[in-house]
Amino acid sequence: MKLEMQGIVKTFGVVQALKGVDFSVSEGEIHGLLGENGAGKTTLMNILAGTFGQDSGDIIINGEVITNMTPRKAMGMKIRFIHQELNLCNDLTVYQNMFLGEELTTARRTVDKTEEIRKAQEVLDSMNSKIDSKALVGSLQTSQKQLVEIARALLFKSELIIMDEPTTALNNQEIQELFVIMRKLKKEGVSFIYISHKMPELFEICDKYTVLRDGQFIQTGAFNEIDTHTATELLIGHNYIEADEKKEKISHKKDEVYLEVSHLMGPGLDDVSFKLNKGEVMVITGLQGSGTDELSMGLFGAGEITSGSIKVKGKEIIKNSIKNAMKDGVALIPKNRKERGILPDLSIKDNLSLAYFTTRQKKIIIDQKKEMERFNRNQELMNIKIGNPKDPITSLSGGNQQKVIFGKWLELQSPVYVMDNPTQGIDVGAKFAIYELIDKIAAKGKAVLVFTNEYPEIHRIADSVVVLYKGKVTGNIERNNMSEVQIMECSTGTAKELL
Repeated sequence: MKLEMQGIVKTFGVVQALKGVDFSVSEGEIHGLLGENGAGKTTLMNILAGTFGQDSGDIIINGEVITNMTPRKAMGMKIRFIHQELNLCNDLTVYQNMFLGEELTTARRTVDKTEEIRKAQEVLDSMNSKIDSKALVGSLQTSQKQLVEIARALLFKSELIIMDEPTTALNNQEIQELFVIMRKLKKEGVSFIYISHKMPELFEICDKYTVLRDGQFIQTGAFNEIDTHTATELLIGHNYIEADEKKEKISHKKDEVYLEVSHLMGPGLDDVSFKLNKGEVMVITGLQGSGTDELSMGLFGAGEITSGSIKVKGKEIIKNSIKNAMKDGVALIPKNRKERGILPDLSIKDNLSLAYFTTRQKKIIIDQKKEMERFNRNQELMNIKIGNPKDPITSLSGGNQQKVIFGKWLELQSPVYVMDNPTQGIDVGAKFAIYELIDKIAAKGKAVLVFTNEYPEIHRIADSVVVLYKGKVTGNIERNNMSEVQIMECSTGTAKELL
């Protein structure tokens, strides 16, 4: 499929999201669409997919101007959109989700369940997903749900596939298997629009790039003609990486223990112990299945802990209770914004106030003036780009939603902050802003526990690293002894004498 989008303009209220953007993709091309959160990438793709119409400008497919694009028309033209946020029904099976709205029928006009299961399983097996098409989606891990989203797009022989941060929840092996499928389909003439903030992925899989900034077209070209530093400069307008790399890591760690975890046991956890001090930034890392997910949820009372203790500033907190964890001083910035971080039916302002209402609000009547003060304070602190605080949280880009989640928890001034992949789906500029915010939180004497698998991120923020392997602590490494090789050895269970 050959695609051209010419002079696309889109305005939401007072915010002009797209300012005359030009964009084109050739047949059998993998085209990277780059830009910071809020640059207009997803808005442009939503217009292409028919989610909403442009104010002006043209969509031209294979030389024909397409008017009044709708989701059904886009699907009929074999355009598929794999969204950044998961759009699956947890109460339906995998195959039912894959055929939702496009069910196969028998001669008697009933759903052809047998054929749907067969075709769905065929696609899932071609991806080496190890997912049963008859399984309930709610029983799957986040990475498996992401693979189902991808499989749904592959099911109907698409000619143009839009992928918005498709690898956020995938491990390295799953990413490489996805790239094999993309290269195979590319040879068959399928075109891809690939949106990602992960530079190594973009350079590995994409042929060409287009950069948007603040709703405007900046530049297009071939990836083999630029490097990562040039790409970053195009994204944010100046070289942010070099300035950040020159910053020396300053530790704010004090002698006082703020979080003490002793002999935690539970599903996926095997005798986990560590201490986190006031002002310290500790990273917990490990490969998929290492127990990191179970630990982050367990510390916040959302996962099952069968034995062991969790103490905040010397006081043992009640396990397996989210509300008690919050009241006792544990704040969580969760991964998977859509499922765990936001309430999509509420406004931006209400989402930002949720944690405060749960733990600090005493009166029945909400003080609207104080709520707006809270909102304005956090909007300025986090540089949240919005039109109206009463707009739904889903009107924001993924990065700005993440900033709202940060603001929500920072308002509590908890002694311990647990951050589960806090830069997931965040652009380069916003990522460095989050790093600076972590430094500021630690400088104020808070204890920060960050879950991440990205070594550059670990090196940038960590005072110490705890590594898990099969639910056990296999490494407890101080910054002056930290290296990527040591962390990987601990992550794979091959390290010796690193505890």
